[in-house]
Amino acid sequence: MENMLSIVVGIFFAVSVYLMMSRYIIRILLGIAVLGNAVNLLIFTAGRLLREVPPIIPPEAMTPAGITANPLPQALILTAIVISFSFLAFLLVLAYRAYQELGTDDTVQMRVAEPVDEILPPVSY
Repeated sequence: MENMLSIVVGIFFAVSVYLMMSRYIIRILLGIAVLGNAVNLLIFTAGRLLREVPPIIPPEAMTPAGITANPLPQALILTAIVISFSFLAFLLVLAYRAYQELGTDDTVQMRVAEPVDEILPPVSY
């Protein structure tokens, strides 16, 4: 199961990098959302995917009786989900506002600081 989930995480990272290299804002934002999910799955996979008992210690014991699940990755993922959702909502509002002001979601056409008549700087070397 961990091998299959590792492949899925790799695919998610590849898709997110591909989307973030686009010139359209909405694709970039979708890439950021997929990247957040890929990181969450990576943390979840690192915390082991075994079916163990919940990490509950009986009242009479000082330590768990047997092998238990690790609650730390689950807590980290829950926090990351909330943060990535709020970050994505903020970026969507910024993108919508930029679209309202400039009339396009193409990042090349959003270059309002550079005059139209001048030669653009090289994109790659």
